[in-house]
Amino acid sequence: MKKLLTILGPTATGKTKLASHIAFIIGGEIISADSRQVFRRMNIGTGKDYEDYIVKGKIIPHHLIDIAEPGEEFSVFDFQKNFIQAFQNIVSKNKIPVLCGGTGLYIESALNKYNLLEVPENIELRKELSAKSENELIDIISNLKSLHNTTDTINKERLIRAIEIAYFRKNNPGKNLHFPEFNSYIFGINYEREIVTQKITSRLKERLKNGMIEEVKSLIDEGVPSTRLKSYGLEYKFITQYLQDEISYEEMFNKLNIAIHQFSKRQMTWFRRMERNGIKINWIDGNLPLEEKIKIIVELLNC
Repeated sequence: MKKLLTILGPTATGKTKLASHIAFIIGGEIISADSRQVFRRMNIGTGKDYEDYIVKGKIIPHHLIDIAEPGEEFSVFDFQKNFIQAFQNIVSKNKIPVLCGGTGLYIESALNKYNLLEVPENIELRKELSAKSENELIDIISNLKSLHNTTDTINKERLIRAIEIAYFRKNNPGKNLHFPEFNSYIFGINYEREIVTQKITSRLKERLKNGMIEEVKSLIDEGVPSTRLKSYGLEYKFITQYLQDEISYEEMFNKLNIAIHQFSKRQMTWFRRMERNGIKINWIDGNLPLEEKIKIIVELLNC
């Protein structure tokens, strides 16, 4: 049976760099599990650190990055379809797929082979839900037995979409996607909360210096609706608000910094829930040198 190696963790913990070095050693290719890195030209804000895919002068092949246009809808179902295609492409070359990212919903949907559906828009339901408050929407989604029950609470638009998906799945039992069989090896990078906090704030400052605001402005200038950019949350939400003079630069930085910290905590909450539901994650101390992390993973893979 084919192997699937997964490297996960909250934002700013060095997942991609570690995954690339592992892929270099074991002869693998990376499948990204990031809900926003699928979009082209959304580079700085989504943390596409392309240099992390270069190991000893070699570019590690990577999949599911830059495959959709900004503003397009990209669902978990879309991720699953692309994941299956990438997995089959990689193993056909006798290489090992390395799933890497921080979007717990994507990772869990692949590891547990969830049966999702391509869900059309329900205009009447959306109109009914749009009249409700965010708290009311959270109550509705929390009472629905659906995979979409945690990370979709970032804003009202995502809440409405999550409820729409849940109702559709309830009323339309779907056909199974043809997931490949694999032996799963899962590793997580874990830092103390204080260190993650420092890393997040430091990285935010660096990205702002390196043109993140200009990146969002260029997306607006090319015609991506501001409402859609805001729906992507975090950097795209608050920088769009700043560019539209809804908040000051200082407000933008402070609100964004807090929101990323909160997002990081939600990521860890999701991973811990995965463990409670039976998914074994081998946690690695993030403070260890890169070489030591690699050694731990390679040894466990060879057991």
